[in-house]
Amino acid sequence: MSTLTEVASGYQAGRTLPLRVELVRQLKRRRTLVMGAVLAVLPFVLLIAFAIGGDPGGRNNQVTLMDTATASGANFAAVNLFVSAGFLLVIPVALFCGDTVASEASWSSLRYLLAAPVPRARLLWSKLVVALGMSLAAMVLLPLVALAAGTAAYGWGPLQIPTGGVLDTGTAAQRLLVAVAYIFVSQLVTAGLAFWLSTRTDAPLGAVGGAVGLTIVGNVLDAVTALGHWRDFLPAHWQFAWADAVQPRPEWSGMIQGTALSITYALVLFALAFRGFARKDVVS
Repeated sequence: MSTLTEVASGYQAGRTLPLRVELVRQLKRRRTLVMGAVLAVLPFVLLIAFAIGGDPGGRNNQVTLMDTATASGANFAAVNLFVSAGFLLVIPVALFCGDTVASEASWSSLRYLLAAPVPRARLLWSKLVVALGMSLAAMVLLPLVALAAGTAAYGWGPLQIPTGGVLDTGTAAQRLLVAVAYIFVSQLVTAGLAFWLSTRTDAPLGAVGGAVGLTIVGNVLDAVTALGHWRDFLPAHWQFAWADAVQPRPEWSGMIQGTALSITYALVLFALAFRGFARKDVVS
């Protein structure tokens, strides 16, 4: 009895399921390694594509960001962000946030974690922080590998802007950092949706697929110009606003609106996840 009393008196809810423990568990999972490998390989796939197809050039007297891909390592990194921001970078966010709780339920280990006892709010908080951290790491990994590969292939130099002008290497690095940060914030809606679904289902694929599917639906709706100003309320409408940061004179209004919209949606979805899980009858 004294032993039980000592354990109970020393129990602190805030120290259950430490972040480092959850992080190590998630890093060791195969899907984490596969996702990291896919993101690391993409820049080399593009390098091979440019080597086979030749250097891109302006067509119809119009120069796009893709046409400047081989100008420098900075340009190559920017192009990698451009081609992946719309869909590829959605996948690790949906995967890490949608799989985190649902996978525990599918393994029938969720109730044992709660019986440890780990408070429900603490369990969700640990898993959410780690999932968001890994999502951010995935978004940083891609441009870092692209910058290194692009510099090795095309040299270190300023960022050439399609509309004219250049950004020196120091400024370009800062602007690309801003772009990565904005892309991460813009994906918080997907993270919130995936995390909420993860607390509602025992099927990880359902949570991940649902988040990716609804994100795609948002992209489709944004392409419907007939919606007019209603598209301003779609997170997808602002997903490429980061391109305004890699201009001689950056324009911040689009990123501010996109950030405010994304954070608002994400907070609502995270709140729904915590509220619903607190009342959920966990049987698996």
